[in-house]
Amino acid sequence: MHPAPAPFRRTRFLLAALLALRVAAAPAAPSGPLVPVGVARVDITPEVPIRLTGYQSRATEAPRVGAPLHARALALGGDAEGPVVLITAELIGIGEETARLVADALERRFGLPRARLALCATHTHNGPALADVLPNMFARDLPPEETARIAAYTARLRERLVEVAAAALADRRPARLAWAEGRVGFATQRRQVVDGKWKGFGIVPEGPADHALPVLRVSAPDGGIRALFLNYACHCTTLGGGDNFVHSDWAGEAATRLEAAHAGAPALVAIGCGADANPGLPRGLEGVPVHGAAVAAEVARLLPGTWRPLGPVTAAAYRLVPLPLDPLPDRAALEARRGPGSRAPAHYAAGRFLADLAAGRPLPDAVPLPVQSWTFGRELAMVFLGGEVVSEYVLRLRRELDGPRLWVNAYANAVPCYVPSRRMYPEGGYEVDGSMDYYGWPTRLRADTEDRLIAAVRGLVPEEFHTARR
Repeated sequence: MHPAPAPFRRTRFLLAALLALRVAAAPAAPSGPLVPVGVARVDITPEVPIRLTGYQSRATEAPRVGAPLHARALALGGDAEGPVVLITAELIGIGEETARLVADALERRFGLPRARLALCATHTHNGPALADVLPNMFARDLPPEETARIAAYTARLRERLVEVAAAALADRRPARLAWAEGRVGFATQRRQVVDGKWKGFGIVPEGPADHALPVLRVSAPDGGIRALFLNYACHCTTLGGGDNFVHSDWAGEAATRLEAAHAGAPALVAIGCGADANPGLPRGLEGVPVHGAAVAAEVARLLPGTWRPLGPVTAAAYRLVPLPLDPLPDRAALEARRGPGSRAPAHYAAGRFLADLAAGRPLPDAVPLPVQSWTFGRELAMVFLGGEVVSEYVLRLRRELDGPRLWVNAYANAVPCYVPSRRMYPEGGYEVDGSMDYYGWPTRLRADTEDRLIAAVRGLVPEEFHTARR
């Protein structure tokens, strides 16, 4: 029997996914305590033209919008115990300055401590360039008018993130929380290693990847869905460098499908430890609905099943963990990076560091990485890691902590660089070395980064989650 042509198979898959959303949309009867919950959504689509970030190959500003971008917020808990606020934004990342300004504004207006605010990005590579993320993305100075448009968008974005958090806090009313975990298979290890050395990006089915799909369900007392929060560990790179238009990629597609299935209830999407995972085939505009539908269909499959009830967040912790850099390059080493045959990103970054030294500014010797934890009683520990964290971190954390009660988000609170695993250092390559030029750091993180970060997480998560519950 001959297989159906690929376009027919994809169409059949999409129809099945849509049917699953309709048939399986009714959740099981909610249980657990009532918790004050508020939700909100705002549009953060930039005006065009504007530079997109994520691919250096784009030579011009984006002339059009292919799909709008949104920020969504979830406020959990009442004023007596103190709420927490989660914001997800369809952006390449959150800048350190943006996170600080938004957190300061919410603390002034609502008394919200920093530990009780989490900001997550979907890492779409079709979102606007930002003033405080990936400073060397284009490996050259942009024209003043393009820089001005990026600065204006970044300033407006900060206002919108405060607005969406305030709207969610104002929307709080009784709801029930529960969570479940499914699996989606399109995330694929991308690091191609030959004879122990990194050779480029590709599809490496045997490589490590995290296919878990944890989902938090917010239900009204009558059982209707008020919001969904979900996490998947995969780059938002179904679209490529040739797709020079604003778009939310697979994460936004999944959110849009879920919101359509649940009367507009916000669907918040975060990214897990998937910095070394790309979406599998198909790619491009053809792949966006396929990958988005796969996530939405798995959520729909979970809804009528068994969910674990949750109460409010009972403990929140936050700290900046300094991750030391390797020994810093001197002027001679930086000059060598600008020699014949040097890559444009390395050449440009070295020039900026030389300018800093000439002006008497020392090179940074550590990357401040935010680490945060929220615990829901004894039922769930939720971790938020800054940066582009690779898959081996979550796989190790699930082994060392109580995996069935652990949820790990990455790209959270700030995205200053990649965070490679110890295994990658002898291999080298983009996540270890090349990416640091784009992020504006003079050298790689030290090889003990993995142990330092795992120790920081263990220090924040309560000890009762360090072993399996009996």
